[in-house]
Amino acid sequence: MLPLVLVLLLAVLLFGLGFAVKALWWIAVIVLVLWLVGFVARGTNAGGSRGRWYRW
Repeated sequence: MLPLVLVLLLAVLLFGLGFAVKALWWIAVIVLVLWLVGFVARGTNAGGSRGRWYRW
């Protein structure tokens, strides 16, 4: 009985880990797209030149 429970626990753990990794990949892709859009569509400052692409 114990080996069966361990195999089931391992399967659930791997399934959850796979889902989390896939979700993190999608979040990383969305953040990358937003960063690229912000990089391309950044505004100009009062002097007419482009400002920094980062905020800090």
